[in-house]
Amino acid sequence: MTAGGRCDGCAISLERAAAFQFQTAHGPILKCRRCAVRHRPMLSRSIAIALVVGTVLTVINQGDVLLGARWPVALIWKVPLTYLVPFSVATWGALVNGRVRG
Repeated sequence: MTAGGRCDGCAISLERAAAFQFQTAHGPILKCRRCAVRHRPMLSRSIAIALVVGTVLTVINQGDVLLGARWPVALIWKVPLTYLVPFSVATWGALVNGRVRG
């Protein structure tokens, strides 16, 4: 798969590398895989989605436990994982949607 051109983040050639397209106020830009996963607007959206969806899921799945007097140790991994999953799904979806196919 080729996209041609250069990465707008690090300027490496995208001739033989995976490329991802992002829309900006100045038009579309292309980024390599390494720069794409660090694209700030995408990460901001993924974080916002994770906060909303993660909070709703935490309340649904752990609300009764959180309102109780004692919190089990399992919450140490369950709650962060509840936020990590929607963050990962939103980020993966954005990357798959922006992938440039040659």
